[in-house]
Amino acid sequence: MTRPTEHDPDARRLARIMHIAFFLLLGASLARFLLRHAWEARSPWIIALTGALASLYLLGPVLGTRATPRRTAWLGTVVAVWVVLVVLAPSFAWCAVPLFYTGLRTLPPRAALGLVTLLTAFVVFAQVQLSHGGWDPNLIVAPPAVAALATGVFVYSERQAARQRALIDDLIRTRRELAAIERREGTLAERQRLSMEIHDTLAQGLSSQQMLLQAADRLWDGDPSTARRHVRTAESIAERNLAEARRFVQDLAPADLAGGGGLEEALRALAARESAAFRVDGIAVPLPDRVQAALLRIAQGALANIREHAAADSAALTLTYLDDQVVLDIADDGRGFDPALAREQAERGHGLPAMRVRAQQLGGTLTVESTPGEGTVLSAAIPLTLES
Repeated sequence: MTRPTEHDPDARRLARIMHIAFFLLLGASLARFLLRHAWEARSPWIIALTGALASLYLLGPVLGTRATPRRTAWLGTVVAVWVVLVVLAPSFAWCAVPLFYTGLRTLPPRAALGLVTLLTAFVVFAQVQLSHGGWDPNLIVAPPAVAALATGVFVYSERQAARQRALIDDLIRTRRELAAIERREGTLAERQRLSMEIHDTLAQGLSSQQMLLQAADRLWDGDPSTARRHVRTAESIAERNLAEARRFVQDLAPADLAGGGGLEEALRALAARESAAFRVDGIAVPLPDRVQAALLRIAQGALANIREHAAADSAALTLTYLDDQVVLDIADDGRGFDPALAREQAERGHGLPAMRVRAQQLGGTLTVESTPGEGTVLSAAIPLTLES
């Protein structure tokens, strides 16, 4: 048998009702005795015991509801005074109903049932005394039936409340676990996104600087003007990387988009730095920031791959606005490769897998068409109807 908590508003409300009922029954019992009996020797004792029982019962809320030694001693004293009153004046018997509730709410299950049995026995005794010797089966059956009904209702309501509290605790625990899982998944997704951001910007830039500086070192004695040009290009890339790094600290948006010029201006500036052609087809429409950032990162990664691996003479970027999607094509006339083989080796780095993930995160697709010796065309398509 579980107990309602002291902070349960329904339990506090029921306790107040039982207290009011007890004092009403106690007052009615005293009034009945005084009205039906002339003043006699036991009358002062009954009035004094009634006052004592009322005073004792008032102390109940102060002691709380838990089965502490003080609370148990208080309940035993209340029951003892009530038993003496019932022996002296059987009309006080029905004060037992609130005492049923108090005992069930305070004592452990076995002790509470024992108390209910004792109270019921005295109620039967009192009813028999009030009948003045007349035999009535209801006097024997009714009190135990009422006690059993009251106990059953109380135990059922307590178990229902316990199940509800357990269900609420489970729901709260499940919600906390789901929130923790979402936080972990969000953290992993953010780590993956940051790794792709770094690969497509800082890592690619550092790789380009390394290649340029190595080339400048080889040409420094034989062709110093070309070597210096490589150094200046490496310096320009370092400046762009620095801008990207600062932008990471702010909001991780691409530096080319930070100026507010939009995707077309960012792609045009990127193409100019990489000596690639750039063209826009269709009627331009506003794009969400995530779509602009993803397409720019894809273009940066694709051009970096062309620069490092394709040995191409030329490259071109084409941004196309269609009715239901925006498409970015990056084409080169380099050495090409086998896309199937590239998919098998995708674990070696980010590259194409990172670009494909960027497109898929926005509901889009990334396709690659390439043949060894015939160049490559990479196409990223993002739906315009997707809410990003």
